[in-house]
Amino acid sequence: MALPRILCIDENQSRSNEFSRILEFLEYQVKVANPSLIEDLINDLDDVMAIIVGDGGEKQASLISNIQEKAKTIPVILLTGNNSQSQISSSIRQKVSHVLSWPATFSDLKRLLDNLPTTLLRNGNNRTGIDRRVYQRRMSPGPRLEGKSPAIIYVRKLIDQVANSAATVLILGESGTGKEVVARSLHNASDRKAKPFVPVNCGAIPAELLESELFGHEKGAFTGALTTRQGRFELAEGGTLFLDEIGDMPMPMQVKILRVLQERCFERVGSNKTVQCDVRIIAATHRNLEEEIKQKRFREDLFYRLNVFPIEIPALRERVEDIPILVRDLIVRMEKEKRGSVSLTPEVIKLLMQHDWPGNVRELANLIERLTIVKPNSLVEKSDLPEKYQKYTVPEDMSFDLSLPTSRPIASDVPVNVNLSVQEIKNHSEITEIPPEGLDLKEYLSEMERNFIQLALDESNGVVAHAAKRLKMRRTTLVEKLRKYDMRSVEV
Repeated sequence: MALPRILCIDENQSRSNEFSRILEFLEYQVKVANPSLIEDLINDLDDVMAIIVGDGGEKQASLISNIQEKAKTIPVILLTGNNSQSQISSSIRQKVSHVLSWPATFSDLKRLLDNLPTTLLRNGNNRTGIDRRVYQRRMSPGPRLEGKSPAIIYVRKLIDQVANSAATVLILGESGTGKEVVARSLHNASDRKAKPFVPVNCGAIPAELLESELFGHEKGAFTGALTTRQGRFELAEGGTLFLDEIGDMPMPMQVKILRVLQERCFERVGSNKTVQCDVRIIAATHRNLEEEIKQKRFREDLFYRLNVFPIEIPALRERVEDIPILVRDLIVRMEKEKRGSVSLTPEVIKLLMQHDWPGNVRELANLIERLTIVKPNSLVEKSDLPEKYQKYTVPEDMSFDLSLPTSRPIASDVPVNVNLSVQEIKNHSEITEIPPEGLDLKEYLSEMERNFIQLALDESNGVVAHAAKRLKMRRTTLVEKLRKYDMRSVEV
């Protein structure tokens, strides 16, 4: 079966070569072409899932228009230098699906690429010969809502309660707490999970472009609108639209979003035709919307429409007992994405549990990534930490939970094996007494079951039939559990 194919059109040869090497590592076929030699290429796009266009040159707009005319529904992505973002005209932004700064962070690039298969299927582009199992191998599982603290267990309970309803959900929490992770968990637990999950950062899109981005536009609606374009509401049809940082949305747009919530319809920019939509709205913000209402920066009627089912995400400083689990998960994820590894001593973990984490989980993730660069595949001690994390003193009797399995994040006197055995998981998961605050037995057993399933998949190279045999269960039973826990494998 064919690997996903991407066409890269760029005059900057060194950039296109570097970009293509990374894409090939991520299991894509890449065809690199100079803009002057693309005519034959864009007439043969049957198995192309995306077209990357490098910035530079006065002919850029006409080049992108030419590609769009031939590419139809294939996403066109503009590759630009970090210093060139502000120089991109609004007309060019309207013509492309995404603008990617280069060099890009791994997470930004992977998030963009992982969404491409969904975009193709959304747009009705079923003419590729790409094996779906290739996508499943290439796409790693999305971030999970990790933790065993009472606060995070309560959040998971709320997700379970509201997932299959049509209610609008408002996710509240500081920056970096994982609001998008909660939104994705909600979508994946709902009966809309087979449909698209479309995120929009309302604070990152210029006010004059936000309406077109959300509702789409007709050809000729404004200068530079050379083709008709679908908006995010249409792309999310049947699925979930995640309006991140809705507290930063301009007041005029708030009125239009309120109408969509009330009437479930909208018009594209430049059109008087009403489009009906079946989209579940999940919104999120780090702002205090009630205070924003007092300051006349947010509409009270929109707030009450959004606040049907609020979920507040606790700050990391309010659930420090989850830090060992989060560290483990972050390192395992980096290992699976082949971005390096690192080990932390118990003393380092205790120091991290003393920090107040103003940047929350995002700050913790950045620290772990930094440590994998500074001390790759090594043991991190107190002296290796940035200075601001070294200032804390740790009580001698302080302990933390080691019950969840890990690949190699936390060091002990004897280095932990990369792959834990079943017996080691049992030993780590053994508890001798019920905590004073009580124990959610269902949650605890579910976590154990998921860990054993993941271990069996790892040992079976992701093949479900082999993993089911290891777990002494029917393959169909394991498939159902994979769906229940939103876990991916090579083949299902």
